[in-house]
Amino acid sequence: MFNYVVRRVIYMVPILFGIALVTFILFNVVGGDPVLQMAGKHANEQTLRELRAELGLDRSKPLQFVNYLKQIVTFDYGRSYSTKQDVMSMIWRAAPVSFTVTFPAFLLSNLIAISLALVVAFWRGSLFDKVSVAFCVLLISVPSLAYILFGQYFLSYKMGWFPISGYVASVPDIFAYLALPVIIMIILSIGGELRFYRTVMLDEISQDYIRTARAKGLTERVVMFRHVLKNAMIPIITSVVLEIPFLIVGGLLIENFFGIPGMGSQIVDAFNTSDFPMIKAQVMTLSMMYMVFNLFTDVLYSVVDPRITLR
Repeated sequence: MFNYVVRRVIYMVPILFGIALVTFILFNVVGGDPVLQMAGKHANEQTLRELRAELGLDRSKPLQFVNYLKQIVTFDYGRSYSTKQDVMSMIWRAAPVSFTVTFPAFLLSNLIAISLALVVAFWRGSLFDKVSVAFCVLLISVPSLAYILFGQYFLSYKMGWFPISGYVASVPDIFAYLALPVIIMIILSIGGELRFYRTVMLDEISQDYIRTARAKGLTERVVMFRHVLKNAMIPIITSVVLEIPFLIVGGLLIENFFGIPGMGSQIVDAFNTSDFPMIKAQVMTLSMMYMVFNLFTDVLYSVVDPRITLR
């Protein structure tokens, strides 16, 4: 396993280089001159030259790309164009905020979806199963913005059950501000997760070893939890672990509409203000996390199922 992990880490280097190259081309070549967007169309040439020199954009494109690679290696992406603050410091401040919103929704939605998937798979073909599938399709079909606007207008403004927007880090006030965003994120996630986990459970139920377990006289509870759920852990782990990197980024729409100062809000603000250092740092951070957790998923496979060997 050690050799496999080392080899996978080495493979990450050219992948990260390719991501860095594509990101640099998109935002420094194709995306136009950020200085013109920052200074405005009425800025004179002297102002543009001074701003380019200040931001290091007066150098050639190859030198800028080399500097970008150095930033990736050192995790020092410079200062934000819009706030003039250190980019990584801003990300480290915003990441816990996003995590407080997304982690409860991630945990609850997966627990609910897996539990309901076991029940639905047990009652497969019944009216309850058909209604559940139709309900999942309905949840997926409704745009996320509709849930947000409905929650803010009816549940917050009309009913007064939750604050319309805002964020307070202190306990217990934080729970009031996080309740509605978490509920909406659970609703947005549970439809797709329940359908996926239901399919996984049904695939396992149709296997020969399940019929053998029932023939031995095992109860349905033992069959579902000890055999079906255990053997369905490979696709479940894949789905769950690969969601973890996106917990830090948070929900873009959720954070913006509810005024939550997390990484999702930072990304939207960075695009609106052409804050390229922030955009590039967010892209590389998410890419690294995704590859690390992808490797972590492969390692967990061998832990859950000893028949799987990593080569």
